[in-house]
Amino acid sequence: MKLRPIVIVLALLAPAVAAAPATAAGGSYSATIRRTEYGIPHITAKDYDGLGFGYGYAFAQDNLCTLASWVVTLRGERSRYFGPKAESDDPVRPVSNLASDVYHKSVAGSGVVRRLLARPAPVGPSDELRRLVDGYVAGYNRYLEDTGVANLPDPTCRGRAWVGPITATDMWNNLLDLDRMTSSSSFKDAITGIAEPEDEAGGPPEDKRAQPKPAAGSNAWALGRQATRGGGGMVLADPHFPWQGIRRFYQVQLTIPGVLDVSGGSLYGTPVVQIGHNAKVAWTHTVSHAQHFTVYRLELAGGHSYLVDGRAEPMGEQEVEVTLPDGTVSGHTLLTSRYGPVLAVGQTDEAAYALADANAANLRAADEWLAMARADSLDELRAAQRTYQGMPFVHTLATDVSGTAYFADTSLVPHVSDAQAKRCAASSPGPSPVPGLDAYVLDGSTSACLWGRDGDAVVPGVFGPGNQPRLARADYVANSNNTYWMTNPAKPLTGYPKAYGETGTDLEPRPRVGLDMIAQRLSGADGLGAPGFTLETLQATVRGKRNLTFELMRDDLLRLCRTHRSSSGSGADVRDACRTLGKWDGRATLDGAGAVLWREFFTRLGRPAKPGDPVFSPWRVPFDPARPLTTPRGLKIDDPGVRQALADAALFFRSNRIPLTLTPGQAQSYSSIPIPGCTEGEGCFDRVRTGGPLGTDGRYPEVNTGSSFMMAVELTEDGPRTRTVLTYSLSANPASPHHTDQTALFSRGGWVTERFTPAEIAADPHLGTVTVHGRS
Repeated sequence: MKLRPIVIVLALLAPAVAAAPATAAGGSYSATIRRTEYGIPHITAKDYDGLGFGYGYAFAQDNLCTLASWVVTLRGERSRYFGPKAESDDPVRPVSNLASDVYHKSVAGSGVVRRLLARPAPVGPSDELRRLVDGYVAGYNRYLEDTGVANLPDPTCRGRAWVGPITATDMWNNLLDLDRMTSSSSFKDAITGIAEPEDEAGGPPEDKRAQPKPAAGSNAWALGRQATRGGGGMVLADPHFPWQGIRRFYQVQLTIPGVLDVSGGSLYGTPVVQIGHNAKVAWTHTVSHAQHFTVYRLELAGGHSYLVDGRAEPMGEQEVEVTLPDGTVSGHTLLTSRYGPVLAVGQTDEAAYALADANAANLRAADEWLAMARADSLDELRAAQRTYQGMPFVHTLATDVSGTAYFADTSLVPHVSDAQAKRCAASSPGPSPVPGLDAYVLDGSTSACLWGRDGDAVVPGVFGPGNQPRLARADYVANSNNTYWMTNPAKPLTGYPKAYGETGTDLEPRPRVGLDMIAQRLSGADGLGAPGFTLETLQATVRGKRNLTFELMRDDLLRLCRTHRSSSGSGADVRDACRTLGKWDGRATLDGAGAVLWREFFTRLGRPAKPGDPVFSPWRVPFDPARPLTTPRGLKIDDPGVRQALADAALFFRSNRIPLTLTPGQAQSYSSIPIPGCTEGEGCFDRVRTGGPLGTDGRYPEVNTGSSFMMAVELTEDGPRTRTVLTYSLSANPASPHHTDQTALFSRGGWVTERFTPAEIAADPHLGTVTVHGRS
């Protein structure tokens, strides 16, 4: 039904809204949007309908084009508007538009969203979430109707035929796709079997898997009363999500007086806060490396059928049609099984493979985040997680005013015991059908290899809360995408199913540097004053730009430099390179002269000297599971490959007339703004990732992943104290004043002082307020 015209009321400060229960308002919508520094919206309404309406309206003002493009993706219409061979707008794992369209049309055609919407909570969405979604859609559409496609402020989609109203179905599909982000949605090409197109010269496609792609990661700390100077809880949120597209964070505060008051980072196109805090509780997430899907090997029985317990079972067939730019239709047939979609890759005359995804029918995450936002204590947050069990692929780290630090991997993990994994894998020979797919490959010919069930699990087939790794402490818990094992080195976690990850394995440099940063702050050895965390020392700690691999290898490198001037293989003089690295302080700051040279040297370590040579480890002291915080370490300077790597790096700089003192501020940027930091492999905490290697001009391609929504929050009896920075800024619109303003702040190491209470918001000299109304 068409909405009535909107009413916008301008004011210095919106009138107070009385507390009211979260009930529908007879089909009408009303919300107040206050914007503070950097355009950050604070949205207040008397009910969930109005809150969603205000949020959808505010988001459309800043980022309509990004969501409009993604809706085209979710509907499987990219080929029609952008051509089948162009790359899709998926920021995590882009594929051709045709592969994207076939996949998304197959999801829509499966009816999974329709079936979930027909279920009551917690399996289906709650009434509150449904109203948020409906309101969000109405608010977005109202802004679009008021503005008009031809008058949109963002030139990216102004006047484009593919821009139009959105529906609640689009938003539910987006929430489902978010939950599938690291599982089914990452294997569109394997599911559809649609290869990358040939290049214009007719040659083979470019190997996109060999190029760096944005990958989700994160750092997270929850600090308890024994680790903080004030005795309350503190949280550091540092998610590493893509800097482009639909998986960006939007900073927002959502308030229904007396019902909900939450502030933090909300992923585009979702009406809830994923990482944030209220007055008493704060939480964040990191991507878990637990298994969230398995692969089943199907023993084929002729035709489109496979054997289960000795009986032939037919595969399902799904017909998918994609409209092309000329109006013709491209038809595709996808096969399905009892386990999930049958992969179009890896098939032989004897076997095929099916993908079984624990998040295949998961819409519960949004309700879980909404319930967490209403929690008044850590106990209530944990109860919300037990109720919905919807976290798709992330760990949770949280704390409250009492100062208890909490970690759990509550993500959806297939119920495959260690014994079952061993037994079922033994009867299913052969490697994983998809290169790089890290999952159990189980025997699909016997029902004995079906996923099990826990009595405390909301849905069958996954581990319930009683089997999930978790830890609560008074000092701290931390994670940087390592497994649960070293959440706190004083209390290593062990004994959980291997589907959650291995223990006793190399932590890798980034998790190690994070734990060392905490240890130094708690002992006062970091030069930041008395031991223990304050909000200010937390900010300083996480923006220190330490490069752990350089710290661990520096002494050996300088010893190598004293004895080695050139490599006999290349003849490159390394004396100037050694002098540069000897002067560098090991910090990847904007002016870190030596940081880029180290990166180029370090990334060459371990590379075979010539094709066919084995990869070598550059570490002098190998990893020892008994000493996970201090090994591996040192540089193996007697290995010819190490000397060759140093010579090759020096030669690259000299041959291309790039100064050896090239700094991160000179070499890497986003929207022409210099970006500090270094990479995952180097052991950098707030890492960056660029779109490719260093060019001969001394520049990396634009930064595309890294610290995204950084939040440092201290919970006190007087309310939260919070500092944030949205690294790529609030708006993707290049014409917006908030397109790069926080990026410039991030570049120079600054933070935004969050305004949370009505008094703090009212005191902002930049405050702008609108009240928006609409009726269905």
